[in-house]
Amino acid sequence: MGDVPLAARMRPRAFEEFVGQGHLVGEGRALSGILSRGTLPSIILWGPAGTGKTTLAHLLADAVGAELIQLSAVNSGVADARKVMDGARGGLFRTVLFVDEVHRWSKAQQDVLLPAVEEGTVTLIGATTENPYFSLNTPLLSRCLLLRLEPLDDEAVGALLRRALADEDRGLGRSGLTIADDALEHLVTVAGGDARVALTGLDAAAEAARAAESVEITREVAADAVQKKAIVYDRQGDAHYDVISAFIKSIRGSDPDAALFWLARIIEAGEDPRFIARRLIVHASEDIGMADSRALEVAVAAAQAVEHVGLPEVRLNLAHATIYLATAPKSNSVYAAVNAAFEDAPSGEPVPLHLRDASYRGAKQLGHGKGYRYPHDFPDHAVEQPYRPAGTSQRRYYVPSGQGEDLERAPGSGRPVDAGRE
Repeated sequence: MGDVPLAARMRPRAFEEFVGQGHLVGEGRALSGILSRGTLPSIILWGPAGTGKTTLAHLLADAVGAELIQLSAVNSGVADARKVMDGARGGLFRTVLFVDEVHRWSKAQQDVLLPAVEEGTVTLIGATTENPYFSLNTPLLSRCLLLRLEPLDDEAVGALLRRALADEDRGLGRSGLTIADDALEHLVTVAGGDARVALTGLDAAAEAARAAESVEITREVAADAVQKKAIVYDRQGDAHYDVISAFIKSIRGSDPDAALFWLARIIEAGEDPRFIARRLIVHASEDIGMADSRALEVAVAAAQAVEHVGLPEVRLNLAHATIYLATAPKSNSVYAAVNAAFEDAPSGEPVPLHLRDASYRGAKQLGHGKGYRYPHDFPDHAVEQPYRPAGTSQRRYYVPSGQGEDLERAPGSGRPVDAGRE
């Protein structure tokens, strides 16, 4: 096989060899129904790396007897796409244009595909690892069938590895190598649902075993060949937002262990610790707020620590803040209050005269400040008077939740209303 990688050699040549994505491929599934009618609409394949997007594109084109022309959005552009579309207009066979990593094309570049897709000049199959609702033009997405691919489960990855080890034509069957159960388990684990990573790992482990003149791939050999599990986390992609969401929701749900798990994954994947600190600061006011105002102080202190310490030590400070926020009492009264206030902010009602600036010459003649009652002239340095336009005067924005320290307080005193006065 020369220098062709094992993952490329083992690419499925028929649907019968395709592993995983049982919700799409198989009897009674979406793709099977489409192909049984001999049709192939334009499709967007959305899923993590190594889940079979490229393979599926080739199999779909073959199934309808179409010519597949592949472009990578990384190193191609509008001129390449136009050349394919112009050729398709005069071609004898149906043309499938497969654009790998289509999200890397700008919205303007994506627009070039619209007429050809609309007219059926070409059938587009786009592959993306990023959320197409964010990365693709709405008009293009609306003209395509969106199919979501999931990471392969351990059983599917294990089956791929065993097939590659036994296949004498394309795989390692003629090498005479066997693999220990714990070595296979290791390769499955480090793959993280990525078939390409799994097969590349097996290839490396096989080379290591042959170099050691061993007929078995042991756990030690496999671990040495593939030492660390790849974390699915693109700082600009969909996984980024999913993991951050899981991190914040674990804190909001008062589960410190889950929050620490996601924190470790975020840091291990190379996230900027300043971004993590910013999220903690936001969460401290959004989901804890008045229930424990010290949470904001802790989060801000963690952000300051990031600037002074840096990784790897600053993970201690981020963990400190994460645990504090996860175990703190929760209240979203601040979040609810400011959202309600912003709803009324565009009302356009003028500032009441008694609240207007009366410091400049001529202001008093305009009635500014007239009737204003100075709070420090009254007991407890507080006085009731209108502080808002009449149209919003009955609206209450801040409603204490009763959680932790988020209690109803006497105006200006900072004390709960039932605490009495000194």
